[in-house]
Amino acid sequence: MKVVFITGDHPRHSYIARALASTGHLTAIISERRDAFVPEPPAHLSEALKTLFRHHFAKREGCEARHFGTLEWPDIPRHDTTMDALNGKETQALLSHHKPDLLLSYGCHMLSSETLDCVVGERWNIHGGLSPWYKGAITHFWPSYMLEPQMTGMTVHDLTTALDAGDVVHQCAADLVRGDGLHDLAARAVLKLAKELPDLIEKLARGEKIKKHAHKTTGKLWPSRDWRPEHLHTIYTVYNDRIVDHYLDGAFEKRAPKLHRQV
Repeated sequence: MKVVFITGDHPRHSYIARALASTGHLTAIISERRDAFVPEPPAHLSEALKTLFRHHFAKREGCEARHFGTLEWPDIPRHDTTMDALNGKETQALLSHHKPDLLLSYGCHMLSSETLDCVVGERWNIHGGLSPWYKGAITHFWPSYMLEPQMTGMTVHDLTTALDAGDVVHQCAADLVRGDGLHDLAARAVLKLAKELPDLIEKLARGEKIKKHAHKTTGKLWPSRDWRPEHLHTIYTVYNDRIVDHYLDGAFEKRAPKLHRQV
């Protein structure tokens, strides 16, 4: 079986690429250059909020280094691209050339119908959030902000031209570990999927039936424009980045996610 992986260029993306490579089925990687991993705060923010903004993204950088290591790619042919060229002729030619049995995307911008039409096999997306409750963008941040860290997880779903709308293939929730901050929790969601992904790929390779689950509700879509630096006060000022501990101590209502799983 042949797998082509279209992804971003952050540490978590290369970590998933290494997990895929361990199956022996990964034949090519297309990596989109994303925004700076540690961005500069917007100029209009107060100095206090700029400090909090820098603190948040510095913690993310340190956390991903601890959990995922350096930005290391597997020894698989890789094509680097940009957002503007992602759905261009080069990407489409690569897909047509490799003829993957599975196109898997994660952390890239949306793929056009013309790009998807280059693949006749399965087309899946890895979404960093639990659908349908957390669809859209920044969906490892919102569960903690909404005081339900147990809803932090990953969804593999059919890849369509609608945002996070395809049938669910597999889901997992992050392990809740006392002392973890928001970024540790997000990293554990990725680690969980990376551990389970090879078995999912092998199930497909063996020709076993993949049971998919259609969304029964539209759920909640979180556009990137909904996030503002002021939201960081809830995480750091109010709860000192210990929302997981508060949840484990019973401070918040407990609502277990209903997951669709293959392995």
